[in-house]
Amino acid sequence: MPEVIFAGPAGRMEGRYTPGKSENAPIALMLHAHPRAGGSMLDRVTVGLSQVFASRGFGVLRFNFRGVGRSQGVFDNGQGELSDAATALDYLQSLNADARACWVAGHSFGAWIGLQLLMRRPEIDGFISVSPPANHYDLSFLAPCPSSGIIIYGTEDKVAPPHHVERAIQKIRTQKHIIVERQAIEGANHFFENHLDKVIEHSGSYLDRRLNEVTPPQLVSRGRAKPGAAALRAAALASAETEEIEDPVEIAEEDFDDED
Repeated sequence: MPEVIFAGPAGRMEGRYTPGKSENAPIALMLHAHPRAGGSMLDRVTVGLSQVFASRGFGVLRFNFRGVGRSQGVFDNGQGELSDAATALDYLQSLNADARACWVAGHSFGAWIGLQLLMRRPEIDGFISVSPPANHYDLSFLAPCPSSGIIIYGTEDKVAPPHHVERAIQKIRTQKHIIVERQAIEGANHFFENHLDKVIEHSGSYLDRRLNEVTPPQLVSRGRAKPGAAALRAAALASAETEEIEDPVEIAEEDFDDED
């Protein structure tokens, strides 16, 4: 996987880019967990989500938020990281000007950033949100949610307890034809230790189903539809990429608190 360095709002940003496997391949942006809690583009959930998309022929970019790894800058409590994500999406699109679809996926803090990003970028067609910390961040900005997606969470998550996630999902309002699905993984904690295979399984199943959907004519007329979704699976890789990943770091409540 090529290592990339690109200009960001706070300086150079470090990433890993997997090119798409077909002409006009779709693209996907990966967003990692909380920088103050050891989150990086090498954490196990972020790498796993990257594999889900890359194995289906997507062009995939994951990167380190400001202050993580070789990305310059310092943690900015979410505002700067949202700018980082928007810049990373711009960069990914510059490499894939004719991409037929655009997705975003994130874990924990990265899931929260990804949901904010899709509210600001109408070209995002779908999302996979893993353990969004709904007890720490208000998700009421999804009003209405402009893209269909899935929220995956563990039933034994102590960082983002499932009842908070479920309550947030119930409050989400959506545009017409938009559906936000949920998938609980029994026994999984915030890092999905011993359950990462289930994250990959459910993410892949959802993505496969979405790639084969027949898009409503109303969305085609609005220019949100991307043709040839079924053909994307034919271009998928035979197996996912293999890469070294970092062990999870325990997240504490104070890691999510705003700091000066």
